Amino acid sequence: MKRFATANWQGTGKEGKGNLTSQSTVLNKTHYSFSSRFEEGVGTNPEELIAAAHAGCFTMKLSFNLSSAGFPPANIDTKCDITLDPAKGEITNSHLTVNAKVPGISKEKFDELVADAKTNCPISKLLKTEITYTASLEG
Repeated sequence: MKRFATANWQGTGKEGKGNLTSQSTVLNKTHYSFSSRFEEGVGTNPEELIAAAHAGCFTMKLSFNLSSAGFPPANIDTKCDITLDPAKGEITNSHLTVNAKVPGISKEKFDELVADAKTNCPISKLLKTEITYTASLEG
């Protein structure tokens, strides 16, 4: 299986502008720029898209893990914070904050399945950075 997205950029790195389009067209010439990446400008940026990808991938992997263990989740909410160090030009951390409602599961089993999802979701495997998490469980 393959997926694709395209990027177009016009101008210099700081004054230019670009757009991103995904295969599904959920992103369709979506604006990005220096200000949307390094300041608080309008538009998306690569780090925000990585955060969405990591949160989505991890959450789905955790759902698979829970269901396979006999504890289908009622709800899983995950936030992903990506830390970019502009001076180093690298992402230094991806932090996942998960809150799940999983009837009948022990905290120990939940923590085990969260740790597995953090390590084994495909986006975690792709990232070459520190990945941390905090997890809370509602019964």
